[in-house]
Amino acid sequence: MARHWTSRNTVAAGMVAAVAVLAACTPKVTRDEFNSEVAKIRTEMQSGDQQLGTRVDSLGGRVSALEQELAAFKSEYNVSIEKMKGAMKFNVPVHFDFNEAALRATDQPVLDRFASVVQEYYPNAVLTVEGFADPAGSRVYNQDLGMRRAEAVRDYLSSNGNLSNASIRTVSYGEAKERQVVPGAEGPGNAGIENRRVALVIDYASADSTAQTDQMSLR
Repeated sequence: MARHWTSRNTVAAGMVAAVAVLAACTPKVTRDEFNSEVAKIRTEMQSGDQQLGTRVDSLGGRVSALEQELAAFKSEYNVSIEKMKGAMKFNVPVHFDFNEAALRATDQPVLDRFASVVQEYYPNAVLTVEGFADPAGSRVYNQDLGMRRAEAVRDYLSSNGNLSNASIRTVSYGEAKERQVVPGAEGPGNAGIENRRVALVIDYASADSTAQTDQMSLR
């Protein structure tokens, strides 16, 4: 709303300046000519207000749609979203079998939904896939395992989610204690599966201006 009034005041100031110039530089101007010029400027002001109002309405609708999309995503797939400076982290229910880096078929739908959100609202954003492992095995091995899990998700998002592979980064936190969902929980079997996971980060500060404006409006 502040931008709306700022724009209107700028145009109004331009109108006053234009009228002043007209009066100063054309002393022989008739009253009809003067009134005609003022009417023209007023028409331009009204047109500008209408265009700005349309842009504001459009942006408001886009923000509302994004909010609804994120709310549905969280509800349907039990996803939690952390807002960070210039980014959002999606803690998704994508887990891995013990000592495995292959993506499970049951976890693919949530990645498909994530990809659709990125395509619609953050097409130019940089994504980061964070890979994790439970503490079973050596730290060096788990660092590598976490990376292979992140890369498996990256490859899926690229091939099945139609996201650019070049815009997806991968990083591994391995068995880092401070990032374990259930501290100390480990396999084999289903034990410790909460720690064998990935997280997805949208760096919207790198996205186009529209997406950035949307996100700032959500705060």
